[in-house]
Amino acid sequence: MKQVTNSQELARDAGGLLYDPQVRSAMAEFAADGDTLRLEAAAAARAAHKAVERLRSHGSEGRGLSAGALDVLVRLRTLGDAGANPGELARAAGMSPRNATGLVDTLEKEGLVRRDPDPADRRSVLARITPAGLAWLEAFRAPTHRAMAAVFHGFTDTELDQLRHLCLRLVENQQRIAAHLATTEGNPTT
Repeated sequence: MKQVTNSQELARDAGGLLYDPQVRSAMAEFAADGDTLRLEAAAAARAAHKAVERLRSHGSEGRGLSAGALDVLVRLRTLGDAGANPGELARAAGMSPRNATGLVDTLEKEGLVRRDPDPADRRSVLARITPAGLAWLEAFRAPTHRAMAAVFHGFTDTELDQLRHLCLRLVENQQRIAAHLATTEGNPTT
């Protein structure tokens, strides 16, 4: 499996905190005022995301599902018999309706999802997980737990709570920025 940074080794600063020397050096040249903290934090968040996604995709290799298809399958499992139409899946997963429809197509071809007419809207269909989809997820459960235990090895529950909290604060900030941009785009007075 590939590494997520070009650095062979991370280093520790005077306070004992990890940093990537190559990133720090590159960011020092890029930052006009020499303050690299936010830039290094962004690079670390990207590297952490890549690390988790690489491990997750490595675990699903040979199982034939992309990360997006896996996410849709997990969502449909949670919904049970109620299922969801592709538009609802798209909104819940933060993807385009076309992408959600394509993922449902893929899952249906694999026999993991079925499409049923939507009793509330005859123009729509509901995607529902099949028994084969439930079995696929059950088989994927143990390797996923082992992978996540490995990637978060040495973290305390408190650290994991804090990591989750900090990552979701980044998400909140991005949502706030996106909402601001949506209200100001095309408005030259703002």
